[in-house]
Amino acid sequence: MTATVAVVGGGYGGITVAQSLDEDVNVVLIEPKDAFVHNVAALRAVVDPTWADWLFFPYDGLLKRGRVVRDRAVSVEPDGVRTMGGEWIPADYVVVATGTSYSFPAKVYNTNAEAGVHRYKRTNQALARAGRVLLLGAGPVGLELAGEIKSKWPDKQVTVLEPARDVLSGGFVADFDPELAGQLRAELRGQLEKMGVDIILGDSLRHDPPTMTGVTSGFAASTWHGRSLTADIWFQCYGRKPVSRMLSTTLSNAWRHDGYLSVMPDLRLPGHPRVFALGDVTKTAAMDTAVVAMEQGAFVVEQIKSLLGGGGTDAYEPSQPLFLVPLGTGGGASYSPDAGILDAETTTLYKGNNLFLAKYCEIFGVPNPME
Repeated sequence: MTATVAVVGGGYGGITVAQSLDEDVNVVLIEPKDAFVHNVAALRAVVDPTWADWLFFPYDGLLKRGRVVRDRAVSVEPDGVRTMGGEWIPADYVVVATGTSYSFPAKVYNTNAEAGVHRYKRTNQALARAGRVLLLGAGPVGLELAGEIKSKWPDKQVTVLEPARDVLSGGFVADFDPELAGQLRAELRGQLEKMGVDIILGDSLRHDPPTMTGVTSGFAASTWHGRSLTADIWFQCYGRKPVSRMLSTTLSNAWRHDGYLSVMPDLRLPGHPRVFALGDVTKTAAMDTAVVAMEQGAFVVEQIKSLLGGGGTDAYEPSQPLFLVPLGTGGGASYSPDAGILDAETTTLYKGNNLFLAKYCEIFGVPNPME
């Protein structure tokens, strides 16, 4: 009999597992959204509403044999998944690929793609009306969003406020060569300052802004170091959280104190040989990027195939893919383990213009709108 693999989460890692196993096993992909969201390009959609129509890929085109259950998993067990709608999906193998949550616009949580498109377009209109923009957080999202805004609207006043002493704090480049990490930070700061972005480090707001994020409404705020800031719109660019609470008590020993999942070297949950977890819901030595999630998805596929054939599993050895931070359509910098720091032109070549759109058009079998 053909085995059943339940994949919980239809993000970058989840779609990799589901599509790659589709010809060999019974695949069930459990995902509440009606379309895959290409989050890598989400910040571009805020400044260019055309991209809002290109972010969403209906799951209908992903699988040929398997099925997509449009529902939320509420209990992941060692032998199956229970959904919010009450369906029990028995499975020989379970793959948890639920990722992390993040504030809009880096991620959108509308389960309906049409509503997601409208939200990006409304935010674009609100941002277009704003003269002063405040971004809280100088991680990859804050820097990339600042670059997108200034690339589209050079005359807007953009301020990035970061409590740490430098940009890209919080472990984003913790595993990089320290000298190269410093060069990357300096290159990004320099480009943003040249674009006219005001970067304030080592300070934070005394109170949350009095308006909703992404809405045009002028306000004033003060920082702990006594600065007075004014803005017409603001965005939260920090606060990533793992989506892991759907694990049953049977699997709860995988929970870490911070909500991420612990995995063994082969990406299985400790003590559960038929349950895998991958992507940024887990804590591994790999970077938390879409590329890594898809890499781990491909790895898990090979482990499941090996187990189905009576073999064993291997230890996952993370690669060191490029760390790309585009700043609009013509700026940015990247880190390469082999080549060091890559300039704006090279970063743009890799990611800045097409944002890997063609790859996902191919995965979902739809025409590339950029061609």
